[in-house]
Amino acid sequence: MPLDAIFLSALTKELNETLPGSRIDKIQQPERDTVLFQVRSLSAGNRKLLLSASPNHPRLHYTEARYENPAQPPMFCMLLRKHLAGGRILSLRQLPLERAVELCVESADELGELSEKRLYLELMGRNSNLILTGPDGRIIDCLRRVDFEMSEKRQVLPGLFYREPPAQGKLDFRGETVESLYEALGAVDHPLTLDRWLMDRYAGISPLIARELACLSTGRTDPDLTEQDRPALAAALARELRGLTAEFSPTRLLLNGERKDFSFRPIRQYGDYMTQDRFPSFSALLDDFYTGRALAERMRVRTQTLHKTLSNQLARVRRKLANQEQELAATYDRERLRQLGDIVTANLHLIQRGQARLRAVDFYDPDMQEIEIPLNVTLSPQQNAAKYYKDYNKAKHAEKFLTEQLALGRTEEEYLASVLEALSRAETERDISDIRAELTEGGYLRQTDRKKQMKVPPSKPMEFRSSDGFQILVGRNNRQNDLLTTKLAYKTDLWLHVQKAHGSHVIIACAGAQVPDRTITEAAELAAWFSQARQGHNVPVDLCPVRQVKKPAGAKPGMVVYENYRTVYVNPREPRP
Repeated sequence: MPLDAIFLSALTKELNETLPGSRIDKIQQPERDTVLFQVRSLSAGNRKLLLSASPNHPRLHYTEARYENPAQPPMFCMLLRKHLAGGRILSLRQLPLERAVELCVESADELGELSEKRLYLELMGRNSNLILTGPDGRIIDCLRRVDFEMSEKRQVLPGLFYREPPAQGKLDFRGETVESLYEALGAVDHPLTLDRWLMDRYAGISPLIARELACLSTGRTDPDLTEQDRPALAAALARELRGLTAEFSPTRLLLNGERKDFSFRPIRQYGDYMTQDRFPSFSALLDDFYTGRALAERMRVRTQTLHKTLSNQLARVRRKLANQEQELAATYDRERLRQLGDIVTANLHLIQRGQARLRAVDFYDPDMQEIEIPLNVTLSPQQNAAKYYKDYNKAKHAEKFLTEQLALGRTEEEYLASVLEALSRAETERDISDIRAELTEGGYLRQTDRKKQMKVPPSKPMEFRSSDGFQILVGRNNRQNDLLTTKLAYKTDLWLHVQKAHGSHVIIACAGAQVPDRTITEAAELAAWFSQARQGHNVPVDLCPVRQVKKPAGAKPGMVVYENYRTVYVNPREPRP
């Protein structure tokens, strides 16, 4: 994603319209590499400024997204609160053609005297960092400390003077002319594509913009420089480089409706392959592009261990079920064991001790054919007959036992699959904590040390309002489904659940009142969206009064049975705020 130096300059220009003069009311650190400033100004009001030094998604912008704070603020957050909380933002400056910005804040020190401190955000992939310096330029602390063993060129440690990232030795494209480009192109004496040449020569140009410049200059994204008309190419490149920063336009690129890329200008190289739309601001563009992506990645990392544990448990249950089904299938032929015992008993006088096989007439066969019956040479004839009867009785009892075990196993399989589905929909640490507590109570996870375990308040069911004004509640996981259906809902409320699939319990709080079809459709769309059938079409959703929903004694969390229901068919739709 090309958050390059040019994009950052456009973003910095936009933020400088509202950010200088703002007060920092609150400082939060919801993630290890993400800091949120609650800023307040007379012109823009209250806004949240996000600064992320994530290796995968480093960025800086205003955000409307909600972030959950950890139970205990990290040390770096406490440091920022100590030095910057209540301060006034004086300026925001981008380091020249670098993916780094300097935020200058005037705040009071321990003695109450005002001093200027600077917070540097470096947006450089895996080397991204947040660095706080004092009035003298010395580093107070940073998000990621870099010692001599990690980097010989540049150390970032408390007490050292802050030094800007080392220059890459590239040129500023803004000073190029047709003559200088003509000479530079003439110095190329080996096969080289134009986009690669642009990236190697100029600072601040991303691969996307390099391909765009090549496309606009030659009609191709990767033309060979040795095959181009040098005078014409120099003139075209000079024109495109001059227009590169003439006007900024926040642009999002979509492929089949999915967010794929963004830029500070419209992109022509893809033609009709991708669609484009313009955003009102660069902050709105970045907030839209990264919020869902960052949340999904954050949840994937946080739930990775739990997901692996659940997957292993589910695989173990399924292997056990497969073995039990094979054993059960073997018991269906037990009647033949009793018949063989009868044949051996009828022919005891023909069997000698130590005999391996008995050849006798099968009087259960209509044709009275002779068969061979295997015998145990270590047993007497009577014991051989008794063994067939014993195996028959054993298979008879095994069928009953295996049938019961298979029912329990399938219930456990359904339960674990439902927990996995709920885990895939987890959005906050509270959701994960609820699922972890549920698995601990069920014996699937070990009880952690309560002294070391941070207390996370339980999450609440999601709440929506239908177009007709009815309250709609949606459970986030199995424990919430139980709470919602058996405790919170009135018996006269409406209950909805996707048919024959794992998903959330949905309640329309109507207290017996007539519910319009539009509200039922919207609630059914929520039930389909928060389920395994999210990607489906014409998803069947069952609904009935809550009084028709029962939880069997001893059932797993979230497991219910219901009757006297009707079914509606809807397409899942992402809920609007």
